[in-house]
Amino acid sequence: MSDPIKPHRGIYLLPNLFTTAALFAGFYAIIAAMSGQFNNAALAILIAMILDGLDGRVARMTNTQSDFGAEYDSLSDMVSFGLAPALVVYEWALVHIPGWSWANIGWLVAFLYTACGALRLARFNTQVGTADKRFFQGLASPAAAAIMACMVWVGNDMGYSGEELSTLALVVTLFSGLLMVSRFPYYSFKDFNAKQKIPFMTLLAVVLIFVLTSIDPPKVIFLVMLAYALSGPLWSSYRWYRKRGRDVAESSDK
Repeated sequence: MSDPIKPHRGIYLLPNLFTTAALFAGFYAIIAAMSGQFNNAALAILIAMILDGLDGRVARMTNTQSDFGAEYDSLSDMVSFGLAPALVVYEWALVHIPGWSWANIGWLVAFLYTACGALRLARFNTQVGTADKRFFQGLASPAAAAIMACMVWVGNDMGYSGEELSTLALVVTLFSGLLMVSRFPYYSFKDFNAKQKIPFMTLLAVVLIFVLTSIDPPKVIFLVMLAYALSGPLWSSYRWYRKRGRDVAESSDK
């Protein structure tokens, strides 16, 4: 008796369409930067960030999660948030950083950012199911990519060239990469429930952010993402200060 024919294992279409769209946006950002269209490149990275946030939520809402989708999403993130931001900022500003005879510090820092993005994604994948879902360990790669993209967008919006801001771009790229592989905790917003009640002031703050964003999108988005990036070190410093205060109080009571 012959063995029964095993059915082919398919993939879920809807969430993977969002992942593919995010991958396309990241790829387009690289092409746009190579053509000198830096505003379009920055916007493409931000669009990839939005699409990346939607694919997982769509998968959970439609109960179409899969191991294939998780792996595909991780590879898409590497292109859109690891490789694309580094190449966009390099073409915009870091290419103008003076170098040595054998290497240019600009592309070395760009590579460091890409490597940190890869390490961040690898660490995240190994911690799925064990880490506290309320917090990320290290700055999430989409948030780091948004800081890079918004820096380019703000610079162009204010009339500065990448060459004029090359030193600033070098510092932002370096620290964005290092924050990704840090152990600073960042709130993930994954436990946010749109159906639960929230304080009135929270709703007012959200409305205010929308209003300010509509007035000057590049600057407001950049400041919001920068504040989020700084929240990890600041929160860790605050916890260390409180713990040190308790230790001092306990030692003085003895």
